[in-house]
Amino acid sequence: MKKIMSEAVLDTALAVAEACADAARRSVVPYFRTSLQADAKFDDSPVTRADREAERIMRTLLEERLPEHAILGEEGGRSGMDSDWLWVLDPIDGTRAFLTGRPTFGTLVSLFHRGRPVLGLIDQPVTGERWIGIEGRPTRFVSDRLPGRIGTRRRPGIAEAELSCTAPEIMTPAHAPRFVRLQEHVRRTSWGGDCYAYGLLALGQIDIIAECTMKPWDWGALVPVVQGAGGSMTDWQGQPLGLESDGTVLACGDASLLPEIMAHLS
Repeated sequence: MKKIMSEAVLDTALAVAEACADAARRSVVPYFRTSLQADAKFDDSPVTRADREAERIMRTLLEERLPEHAILGEEGGRSGMDSDWLWVLDPIDGTRAFLTGRPTFGTLVSLFHRGRPVLGLIDQPVTGERWIGIEGRPTRFVSDRLPGRIGTRRRPGIAEAELSCTAPEIMTPAHAPRFVRLQEHVRRTSWGGDCYAYGLLALGQIDIIAECTMKPWDWGALVPVVQGAGGSMTDWQGQPLGLESDGTVLACGDASLLPEIMAHLS
């Protein structure tokens, strides 16, 4: 993996990312499994007070520590000066899971350099699990309570693979038949998980995740985590993900399966 930053810059960025995740965790946990109400956004997806507060806290921290960097958040949009460095935030990825008391949501913090994600952090505030991915370094998994060993698994073919997707509803009419074709060739499909599923792929529990209608804050933090664990993340055409990508996301633990997977998704 090619290094694009010095070790000192990497360590500074990581410290800031972890501080953001720590602050978001303290903000989000008190709302979990309460009677919190949700508002509907323009696309009918839910947003809560917890989402807004956690993003505001992370934005404030970034503005104080790295004022020369830009910020893009799911709830607050883009702010800051024009810069090669862009922090991309999703305070609660999986708000539906959060609202229904399931600990499969997560806080996503990522740093893009010239349109490409180079640092990503997945934090599950309730279980205390955290995945940290940085370009040029192996992914780290941190948890005091739950077991997990970083490393995607190898499969002899997709017939033995575990496929995952957040929900059938995220598929557009054009993409749904292609996903069904892939389903027909894997061992089984599991639904739900949002960003947590990508953490499980990095732990070797899931083999393939195929989704669409994804925004940069949905996938930015996941790319360094999956790649640093030995997997790959591309769009459905096998192209690297960037800010201008088409919204399709394909995560695969064993890159040797990619030609067959993409043949079914094509």
